[in-house]
Amino acid sequence: MKTIIVGGQYGDEGKGKIISYMSITDDPDVIARGGVGPNAGHEVNYKGKRYPMRMLSCGFVNEKARLLIGAGVVVNPDVFLKEVDSINAHKRCGVDLRCAVITPEHIARDGASETSQKIGSTKTGCGPAVADRVNRVGTLAKDSPALKPYLTDVVKEVHSAKRVLIEGTQGFMLSNLYGTYPFVTSKDVSASTIAADVGLGPTQIDDVVMVIKSYTTRVGAGPLKDELSVEAAKAKNMQEYGTVTGRPRRTSVDLHYDDLRLAAQINGTTQIAITKIDVRFPGNAGKKKFADLTLEAQSFIKHVEKEVGVPVTLIGTGPDAEETIDRR
Repeated sequence: MKTIIVGGQYGDEGKGKIISYMSITDDPDVIARGGVGPNAGHEVNYKGKRYPMRMLSCGFVNEKARLLIGAGVVVNPDVFLKEVDSINAHKRCGVDLRCAVITPEHIARDGASETSQKIGSTKTGCGPAVADRVNRVGTLAKDSPALKPYLTDVVKEVHSAKRVLIEGTQGFMLSNLYGTYPFVTSKDVSASTIAADVGLGPTQIDDVVMVIKSYTTRVGAGPLKDELSVEAAKAKNMQEYGTVTGRPRRTSVDLHYDDLRLAAQINGTTQIAITKIDVRFPGNAGKKKFADLTLEAQSFIKHVEKEVGVPVTLIGTGPDAEETIDRR
């Protein structure tokens, strides 16, 4: 069983929460990270502790699972090693030997780039590292002394494992191909590309879970329909801040169903996970059964299913991984 988790909006949908929950309940042998690199911050809240992750998968809460980074990801060795230390996972982490490496020069180039300033880049060096790989001048993980103890062939590992979770990054509307170009990330982040990032073909994927939030947010420049002021977002308890940058997230109450339908179609979505129902609909915090949600929240979820045409199987009712309603 191989399942991909992707974002359906502009990132910040709560993928970290859903991935950590599924890593516990689905008990995968391998959890592989696809996507871009350390410009994506996924937050895990588990048993009273907060873990902001940028390189390792949020599935680390399953202490038996192997944690891998696929060849399509650009890796900052310093960030990777720091996270391995932070969760004491030295024996179960692996980096594909084909990964491109982010160097200090990439970070410096990113920070000085006019394009980075214009689009609101995280300035983590991901874009220049991806560009160097495209131009065949990048450094690979197999040439990095710091990464040598962790090098592996992720393709062989994901193909030999029975149960695999694949973690995507960013969100569909930040895809370089399908998002709000030029205000996008440096590569496509749809499910097909995430699968290729870890060495899997489309026919080998059993499920695609698209994570969305009960409202819409984005960090950085670019269009956002029906955007609220920071004050209005605070009044609705919807004002958030980026995991990587700490910047205030821009907020819209609307879900923008035309965008979600396109995201569901191109990602081949089989299930939707909705997070922060407790924020949009007070009175639902910590609920574990659909029937226990308020009628307003139940009606909203049914409306999402009707509008997008995909069943909502996972519902987040709080920040902790275990505060989840599972309808699968």
